[in-house]
Amino acid sequence: MKPLPELDPTERWRLLLGEAGAVHLGAGSGTGPAMDRALAWLYGRNDPAQDGREPGDALDRHGGSEASQLTAPEWINHIHALFPKETIERLERDAVERYGVDEVVTNLDVLERATPNPALLQAVMRTKHLMNPQVLAMARKLVEKVVGELLDKLARDVQRAFSGARKPQPLSPRGAANQFAARATLQRNLRHYDAQHQRLVIQQPLFHVNSRRVLEPWQVFLLVDQSASMLGSVIHSAVTAACLWGLPGLKTHLITFDTEVVDLSDTVHDPVEVLMGVQLGGGTFIGKAVGYAAERISVPRRAIVVIVSDFYEGMSEHVLLGHVRALVAQGSTVLGLAALDERADPVYDRELAGKLVQAGAHVGAMTPGQLAAWLAEKLK
Repeated sequence: MKPLPELDPTERWRLLLGEAGAVHLGAGSGTGPAMDRALAWLYGRNDPAQDGREPGDALDRHGGSEASQLTAPEWINHIHALFPKETIERLERDAVERYGVDEVVTNLDVLERATPNPALLQAVMRTKHLMNPQVLAMARKLVEKVVGELLDKLARDVQRAFSGARKPQPLSPRGAANQFAARATLQRNLRHYDAQHQRLVIQQPLFHVNSRRVLEPWQVFLLVDQSASMLGSVIHSAVTAACLWGLPGLKTHLITFDTEVVDLSDTVHDPVEVLMGVQLGGGTFIGKAVGYAAERISVPRRAIVVIVSDFYEGMSEHVLLGHVRALVAQGSTVLGLAALDERADPVYDRELAGKLVQAGAHVGAMTPGQLAAWLAEKLK
C-alpha cells in the first residue's frame, strides 16, 4: 500500500483550525488543501454559523476559482486517497451515524436515481460493508451496469489484439481437396506461366497441413494487490480477466492479495461477483502471492505472471525477488504493472520496480487494452 504523505506541524494546525486558520497559516500546500476540503465537507455540517442552511452547506458560498463542491461519491473516493485506514473508518462512521450522510450507503431512493459511472462504482466498493441488504442489492445492480459497459469496451480491444495471433500454417505437396492452398500454389508456380497460351501450369500443388487456428495452451496469472490505494486496478483487473477467460488455448487465473492470498479463478468469468466479494485494505505481501502462483504453473515456458501492484512490499523484498528470479530462470514471463486503470497513472515504488527489472521481470504501466495487446504478442 502506498505510504501517505507526512504533514508538518503547520499543516496539522491548518487542518485542525480549518478556514479559521487560513488568515495566519495560509491556504496550505501539497495534499493539505484537499484534506482540509474533505474534512470541511463533513464536519462543516455542524457549524453553528450555518444560520439555517441545509446540512452539507456549511462551507461559505461565494464567487471564486476554488474547486466545486464535492458529491458524496467523490468525497468517499477523496478520503480513501488522502487519509490512513483508521481515519477513513472514523470519517465514514461519523458521516453515517453522526451526520446522516446516507446518500450512498443507506438511501435506497438516491441509489435508484444515481447515474452509474466509474466514480460511483468505486464509492460502492468502498462502502458496501456498511450497506443494509436492500441497499446492497440496489448497489449490485449499479455495479452490474458499470461493469457491463467496461466489459463491452474492453472486449473489443481484446478481440482486436488476439485476432492476429495466428501461427504460420505448414504446407505439404499432398493433401485433401479442402486443404488446397490456392494463394501459396499460385505464388510457387508463377515461374511456370505460359505466356504464349496465357495459362499457368501447376507443377507443384500445395496443401495446408492444418487449416485450423493453432494456439498452444498458456496460463495467465493476474495477481492483484487489493490494498485500498489499488481500487481502480482491482476493478479493471477483474474486467480484464473476464475478457481473457474463455479465449482458446488460454487458462486465466485471478488472484487477489493483501497479507493473505485469495484465489478467485473459479469466478473469473463473473467480474460482478468478484468485485462484490473483494475486501479492500490491509497490508501488501506481494512475494506471498507470487509464490502461490508459482506453485500452480503447469508448463513454465507457457506461463505469464502479471503482478498488478504499487510495489510497496510489506514483507521482505528478498522473498519476492527470489520468486521472480526462479520464474524467469525456468522460462516463465513476469510482468509488473504499476497501474491498470483507464488512465494508467504510474504511482509506485520505483526502487523495488527497478530491482524486479534486474531480476528479469518486465515493468510498466498499461491500460487494459494495452495489456491485452502485450499478452497477444507474447502468445504468438
